[in-house]
Amino acid sequence: MSTVALPPLSDILASARVVSLPLAARFRGIDTREALVFEGPEGWAEFSPFVEYADVEAATWLAGAIDFGWRPSPPAVRDLVAVNATMPAVAASEVPRILARYDGCRTVKVKVAEAGQTLADDVARVRAVREAMGPEGRVRVDANGAWNVDEAERAIHALAEFDLEYVEQPCAEVDELAALRERVGYLDIPIAADESVRKAADPLRVARAGAADLLVIKAQPLGGVHAAREIVAHAGLPAVVSSALDTSIGLSMGVALAASLPELDYDCGLGTAALFTADVVASPLVARDGALSLERPRPRSADLDRVEASEERRDWWMDRLRRCYALVEVTRG
Repeated sequence: MSTVALPPLSDILASARVVSLPLAARFRGIDTREALVFEGPEGWAEFSPFVEYADVEAATWLAGAIDFGWRPSPPAVRDLVAVNATMPAVAASEVPRILARYDGCRTVKVKVAEAGQTLADDVARVRAVREAMGPEGRVRVDANGAWNVDEAERAIHALAEFDLEYVEQPCAEVDELAALRERVGYLDIPIAADESVRKAADPLRVARAGAADLLVIKAQPLGGVHAAREIVAHAGLPAVVSSALDTSIGLSMGVALAASLPELDYDCGLGTAALFTADVVASPLVARDGALSLERPRPRSADLDRVEASEERRDWWMDRLRRCYALVEVTRG
């Protein structure tokens, strides 16, 4: 796979800004989402691996951001990308408030298996989503690998009555996914793999092992739009393009990927800007009538000032950028 020439670090630092976006509801255990954004010849890009990720993993996210900022995106084969609403692990009573932030989405991804919660909490939340969406709505759940095989089997049985579109990353390991898929195959509920693709040394292992029915693909952690496209092409499985709670800049990378895929049978998880109460642009990349356009956000200095992170956090991210750049430099030889 060809890659864009690595720009000098000084070119990235020249426009780099660190932002902190407040969330409308707690998500993945955080109330604010931090990111580092910078401008390349092709437009703005985003470097935003979660803070707990080690530099080796985070460096792949930086390679993806550089690819988006310095390399033209593949040609689009569609003008709009249909997206799902994302439901954090909130109480069932909060479901209508969260759904109201999404315009026209026909699909909802519900977070389940949250630490400190029970299966009963998950059932109540999914039931509330199904009731809000009606029989025609599509409901999928995401456990982020938190269940073992027995727990996953029990949970899927408990949630099957809600006509699930698929279950995303119910277990952490590929062999667990394969075993679970055999156990629950008769329920005709597809299994999707996310972390087993983006955190794996071999992203295609899950497909080779027959451990999933579809793949959840995220551009930035897989090394960029072009690298992610190659994974989809070689996997031979349907793909859903999703985000990692990105700013509107990062979401536009996912939209570029989704718009370029020859086949896109599922609504994509790129509507998460609706979870923020502020973003890096005055007009965030949120769904209109259930879909996103292919626009590439161009933040103004005033937009970035409004969500600027503290000096301490800015220094932390700049140090991380320098360390990860050095790792990318080594991998490029």
